[in-house]
Amino acid sequence: MELTDTIMAACPCGSRKTTGECCGPFLARDALPETAEQLMRSRYSAYVAQDIDYLEATLWPALQRHFDRAATAAWSAENHWIGLTVLETREGGARDSRGTVRFIARYLAGGELREHREHSLFRRKAGRWYYVEALKD
Repeated sequence: MELTDTIMAACPCGSRKTTGECCGPFLARDALPETAEQLMRSRYSAYVAQDIDYLEATLWPALQRHFDRAATAAWSAENHWIGLTVLETREGGARDSRGTVRFIARYLAGGELREHREHSLFRRKAGRWYYVEALKD
């Protein structure tokens, strides 16, 4: 697929925008997400694109040293990502320092449709949003 085709294709995050209008600039490192939800969506798109560097770089800095690149790369590659549904976003706006996003990521694993449901915590540090952890409900 040509780069132009990828940019004009529907963004994998389900925003109903093109990749070029949505997660593409973040994955290309041309822009930073302004909200926690944008970061969450771009991280989903990074799983689809198998962009392990982006997943590591958007993890809370103190947690990056524990990031398991091999396991993350395997999980990203072994699954066929079907779609993302954002259920709820609290805080996480352009002026907030923290926010949460509830979502469902659907994927095929071994021919079986599965869902990853998560309530995620995001924090902003020095003007950048980071994924911190999955919260317990």
